[in-house]
Amino acid sequence: MTEQQKILVADPDEASAQLTIFYLTQALYETKAISDARGLSAECLFFRPDLVLLEAVFPNMEKFQACKDLRAQSEVPVILLSSAYEVTDRVHGLDLGADDYLEKPYDARELLSRIRAVLRRYHPSEPAAAQESEIGDYVKYPDLMVSLTNYSVIYQGKTIDMPPKELELLYFLASSPNQVFSREQLLDRLWGFDYMGDTRTVDVHIKRLREKFKANKYWAIKTVWGVGYKFEVKK
Repeated sequence: MTEQQKILVADPDEASAQLTIFYLTQALYETKAISDARGLSAECLFFRPDLVLLEAVFPNMEKFQACKDLRAQSEVPVILLSSAYEVTDRVHGLDLGADDYLEKPYDARELLSRIRAVLRRYHPSEPAAAQESEIGDYVKYPDLMVSLTNYSVIYQGKTIDMPPKELELLYFLASSPNQVFSREQLLDRLWGFDYMGDTRTVDVHIKRLREKFKANKYWAIKTVWGVGYKFEVKK
């Protein structure tokens, strides 16, 4: 029998949190709610959720501070929730490491769909499996192997922790070496045609990818000015 997946709901609005818990319970997720973000990291260690639904604003905290604090401690997938939607907010939240961003009030079907999408993309890092097995969906270059089968990245012999969306972007580019993709193409292929954000989302994820890899003599993630990005394999 498939193990029940766990979702932690961190929301200072208890009425909103209980409604969300109702939706999740009906969808057969194991759930828990907390209203104080100061205990979020500790609760993640104790409850070990597969995903966190996180309100962007908590009392007595700066906007997105809870997300920032959590991402400094954990790579657990995060969907940010907010009743005050601005494109700049969405971009900032993604820049801090969130995997998705959902505006309140949300439809239960959309919430569950986004949760399923994020959970499909996420698997814990399994460095041994990635090193010992080269089956399934993967790309391999000198100093780099990206596996979409177990969502792992091995760089210069070490496992690199990476949120699912960053890994998918790296895998997609590396699967078509030296091919240029526009921001719109990447947004459509990786975020979906109905994604409401702007193309800066792609720039944010490219920036975060580059920060994880030092200059490599064999390959690089290159900007093609006025067009987009490519995974350049050097001669």
